Amino acid sequence: MPVKLNGATSGSVTIDAPAVAGTNTLTLPAVTDTLVGLAATQTLTGKTLTSPTITGAVVSSMGSSVLTSDTAKASTSGTTVDFTGIPSWVKRITVMFSGVDTSSTSQIQIQLGDATSFEVTGYSGSASGGGTGLGSTAMSAGFLIEPSTAVVATTVRNGNIVITKITGTTYSASGTMGYSNQALSTYCGGAKTLTGTLTRVRITTVNGTDTFTAGTINIMYE
Repeated sequence: MPVKLNGATSGSVTIDAPAVAGTNTLTLPAVTDTLVGLAATQTLTGKTLTSPTITGAVVSSMGSSVLTSDTAKASTSGTTVDFTGIPSWVKRITVMFSGVDTSSTSQIQIQLGDATSFEVTGYSGSASGGGTGLGSTAMSAGFLIEPSTAVVATTVRNGNIVITKITGTTYSASGTMGYSNQALSTYCGGAKTLTGTLTRVRITTVNGTDTFTAGTINIMYE
């Protein structure tokens, strides 16, 4: 049987129950709030969806929350290229290189940091080359993208390094580089446990004095 509620000043609201089998209980929250309607257009704030099934979503409107591209930076000067303000919920970061060169023969490495500083110790793993006699170089102060033997006076790098959260503040990194100045490819793999939550990424040279002279670097995160 429908129940009609008269408005405080005008109008009314009718509460009706459809035909159902058995007895059902609808529990209202013990708060002062506004109910969500099936057909109403409403904005929901502070809600958690556990294992939802979402249909009919428009990917273009979801892009900023699914895969975010930062602003590309020219790697044409200075000893570092920094990306800051990375959200704490990020679980994977892709560092992208296009035509990146430096002033001399120091390797390029990637360092991670929290809200306070970049960490320059405790990186494990190595970088190797896909050419004769290139060998491998162990990581220490950052994720190396290449072995020392791959770097010559002009080394033009293209490729991606993917940094993935394993658990807590522990991350792994892997990726490949292809070089347009020579027929060469390199690959790397490493791991690092931070002392805080990752919020920034730095691309720099190992010796800290070689400067960037060409190319573009960007990151994507999700």
